[in-house]
Amino acid sequence: MSSKVWYVTGASKGLGLALVQKLLAAGHKVVATSRSLSALTKAVGIDASSQFLPVATDLGNEQSVEASIRAAVDTFGRIDVVVNNAGYGIGGTIEELSQEEIRQSFEVNVFGTMTVAQKAMPYLRAQRSGHLINISSIAGFAGATGWAVYAAAKQAVIGFSEVLAQDVKEFGIKVTVVAPGAFRTQFLTSDSLVLAAHQIKDYTEVSASHARYRSMDGKQTGDPDKAAAVFMELAALPEPPVVLFLGEDAWSRATAKIATLQEGLNNWKALTCSTQLTV
Repeated sequence: MSSKVWYVTGASKGLGLALVQKLLAAGHKVVATSRSLSALTKAVGIDASSQFLPVATDLGNEQSVEASIRAAVDTFGRIDVVVNNAGYGIGGTIEELSQEEIRQSFEVNVFGTMTVAQKAMPYLRAQRSGHLINISSIAGFAGATGWAVYAAAKQAVIGFSEVLAQDVKEFGIKVTVVAPGAFRTQFLTSDSLVLAAHQIKDYTEVSASHARYRSMDGKQTGDPDKAAAVFMELAALPEPPVVLFLGEDAWSRATAKIATLQEGLNNWKALTCSTQLTV
């Protein structure tokens, strides 16, 4: 596999950290971002080098993102693969979550992803090459009780990525959106998963769903190192998929959702098609 220049957000933990470590071990050049530079270098285990550029970046700040992209190009001459990994989970019903909690979720999970793509695209377009890998979630396709806002944010990432793939195809730029299931990272800890500050006791099924997900921490069946290997394989493919579900649990949930959608299409076909003008 030829050496590439990778730009990875949310690189201080989870899938992002696993990917950065695997990339460095394989000899790739890596630009890694996180809000905290010290936390990032400590997690990766090395400081800046001829192969590794850690950059403190606020994904909610356009200038910060633009500066980090520019630093990547100034340091390594190009960017081959951009991985939008930064994000966090948020649980709660629409009645429980405040407008601030909802907006912050979209700032990180959606707008941060879009900003990185926006600032990277001029360089990729000029190169007439590159691969953008956006990390969504199986929740963006098959959401679960109690995670409506998270599902909405991750659906936005899928929809955005699918159309972006069409928009930039003529420039030789590839786009893949990955929808992982549960991987054994810190995602289900309080560092990466927050619940509504205001909770309503009436929502017993929602509370049970939150407790069920919290109890999965440390028991997830997905291997982060194997996920990192998949990302590297995607970047090496001449024709990568636009949408990739990652993990057996993601595959099962996606398959069940597709079956439900197909059943609904068949059951309600007459009503769906009843709006056609008669000639």
